[in-house]
Formats: sequence, structure tokens, C-alpha cells
Amino acid sequence: MIAVDDLNNFVGGMGHPDAITPNMDKLIKSGLLFTNAQSQSPMCSPSRTAIMTGLRPSTTGIYGFITDNNIKETNQATRNAKMMHQYFKEQGYHTMGVGKIYHNHAPDNLFDESGGRAKGFGPYAKQNFHWDKEKTSTDWGPFPEMDSQMPDYNTAKWASERLNREYEQPFFLSVGFLRPHVPWYVPQKWFDLYDTAALHLPPYLETDRDDLPEIALAIDDLPMMPTTEWALANNQWKNILQGYLASVSFVDHYIGEVLNTLEKSKHADNTIVVLWSDHGYRLGEKNTFAKVALWNSATAAPLVFAGPGIPKNKKVDVPVELFSIYPTLTDLANLPSVAHIEAESIYPLIKNPKLKWEKPAIVTWARNNHAIVTKDYRYIHYEDGSEELYALKKDPNEWFNVADKKKYTEVKERLSQFLPKVNVKWAKESKYDNNDYFIKQKIEQSE
Repeated sequence: MIAVDDLNNFVGGMGHPDAITPNMDKLIKSGLLFTNAQSQSPMCSPSRTAIMTGLRPSTTGIYGFITDNNIKETNQATRNAKMMHQYFKEQGYHTMGVGKIYHNHAPDNLFDESGGRAKGFGPYAKQNFHWDKEKTSTDWGPFPEMDSQMPDYNTAKWASERLNREYEQPFFLSVGFLRPHVPWYVPQKWFDLYDTAALHLPPYLETDRDDLPEIALAIDDLPMMPTTEWALANNQWKNILQGYLASVSFVDHYIGEVLNTLEKSKHADNTIVVLWSDHGYRLGEKNTFAKVALWNSATAAPLVFAGPGIPKNKKVDVPVELFSIYPTLTDLANLPSVAHIEAESIYPLIKNPKLKWEKPAIVTWARNNHAIVTKDYRYIHYEDGSEELYALKKDPNEWFNVADKKKYTEVKERLSQFLPKVNVKWAKESKYDNNDYFIKQKIEQSE
């Protein structure tokens, strides 16, 4: 299992015109790509918690950052559910993990072997190149000098060494890469892959936010992050894209190191691979460079399965949910179904990529704010009753909110039936960092 932090659809095999990602492209060709996988939350900790527990944020109350060791004790639902690695361990698997798998690394004693992870997302330059605001490590530029100074370099080495071993029992190896999480610092050679003048800008409409409800604007008020207006005024948009794409190409290389080691190992023919990211990332869409929103650019993430019995070079375009990874892996491994989880397996779509699939994907951002995603619509419902609705066939960029149009009343009523019925109170922790201060504000208001 390969987890990549903050990777959106800037992948060549997902159709991006600039991304240089030969290793992820090769994996996509060798397996099945879900082109419309939706995270359960557009932030690392609640998204990864949902993936590892099979429970929605609205059920766990985990809407922001939480210490890995505290996940199981947030409420009765988390106490009843078995975490993914715990379940595989009980089924006889030798569990190994390195890098960022959960929010930090993993709860104590979850892995039989642990490579740990570096603290933070460094190394950090002594002085920022372009952006120096509190509550974010956002910045972009060539740093440090060598790949070997990057934590992901060591993560790949540790994982590759484990793949060259022999095991007496089946193994579950989890590898968590940090880039392209901010800061977008990687050595100069990765920046040199991209000519800023040739880069394609993401779709952007200057008046995009004019039809958003007040609560959406309040939630998306992120003064610590660059805005697209700022990037345009300071001629930095393409430089930001270069930094992000350089980080993506860097991590693609080390994903390739792990996959190439697997391909040459004795485990090549009987190992399932799943690659995912915890959410998307806005790179100028909706006037922001950030995640943390209920629009597609913040919630969509790569999801690829490959290995024995999995179709090759196939794509599934219907919306699916990232936390379906857990039950899907148990199905692929022919293990008994997991009790006390909400996630549903997408194994039927792996068996038949053309299967008709009508189940929507549900995304949650803070308490009682949800997006319901189908192939035709994105319906967003906020805690104060405000709404957004996007007709995706006509408006794939989600520029025009049609929630107030009478012709869509039936659509909203139909999609609102999928809103979570339970929105438990926030599982409080004392620590806040990065963007989380405004989540605290919104949740305290709702309480």
C-alpha cells in the first residue's frame, strides 16, 4: 500500500498535460485507475482516519487533527471498529510500515516492523523563497541539494529492503510518502524538468466565488495561504505549479524505486498494490492554493489497484469513496468481511469495470458540512442550511452554483437523502496547527 500526501490529479496517466510521472503511469497501465475517487474529508487526519477505520468523519467526530494513538478512543464506533492493519494482523499478516500512513505515522504497536517517519515535512530552507506566513509551511523553490536529504528517499530505501526479504507468512507493507505536501521543496534537478512558460494553468474564473453562500466563503477564508489573485499579481502562478509538479515528479521516482524492487522480487506475482492520496489540492481553482474545501479540486484523489486478478489498463469513471480501500483489500485478499465499519467494497467494480454503479460518494468538511457526489452532480449542504449544486456535465469546473434554480429542486431533494443522519460532536484535542484554527471556530459555533 502506497500513500502519497496531498497528491491531486497532476499525474500523466490521469490526463495531466504537463506532469512527468512515468512510474505512476506504468502502475496505472498495469492495473485499474479510479478516475473519480473522492476522499471522506479534504484534510489529512480525518481522511486517513476514515480510510484506516472504515468509518465516516461524521461518525467518529474526527474532523481535524488527532493523535494516532487517540483514534480508537474517540467514541463507541471507533472502539468497536478494527483498524485496517489490526485486522490484517489478526488474519495472519506480517505488518510493516514506513513514512506517513496515518496522520503522524501509526498508532503504537500496529506494525510488526516500523520504519517510523521524519518529524514534520522538511528539510526546510533557512529563509523562505516566496511565502512566509504563520500557520502554513507553504513555500516553493529548489532545496535541498540532494535527494538523500529528503525523508522520502529513506522511506523508499526502507521499503525496498523489506521487499527483498523472504517471509513465512503473508505480509502487508505500507509506504507513506510526504511530497507533494508543502513546502514544495525538492532538489533543483526536479525543477529543471519543467519549463514554467510551457505549463498549463488550471481552469480559473475570476467571478467563480460570486455565487457562493456566506458560510462557504467563511470556511474558505484562509489568509495564511496564497490566493490566485496574489499569484497573478506577483507572476507566481506558474512558479507554484513548477514547485508542485517538481515535487510530484520527485515522489514518482521513489514510488518507482519501490515498485521496481517489487517487480524484481520473489513477491512480484502474488502481491496486490494499491496507491492512493488522502485528498486533492487546489492549485488556483476557486481562488486558492489549499485543500480544505468541499469542491472537487480539493476532494478528488488518485486511486489505483494492480496485481493478480485485477484488470490491466482499465479506468472506472464513476465516483467512489477512498475509505472503500479497506473492505476492497479484504475482498482482494479473500478475507472475511470486516464488522463494524461503514465503508463498502468496490471489489465489484474491479471484477467488472463496466458495472452500473449508482452509489454516491460523500465528503465531509468539519461538522455537518457535506458534499454528495454523483456522476452528474455535486450537491453541498452546510450546517446552516446553505447549499451549492453543480451540474457537472454542463459545468465540470463547478463554476456556476445552481442550487437556487427551481428546475433542480427534485435533484437536491433526492441527493439530500444521502446526507449523514448522525453528525457527532468533534473529538476534541488540545493541539492545533496549520489551517485547523478555523475548523475549531466553525465546530464551536455549531455546538
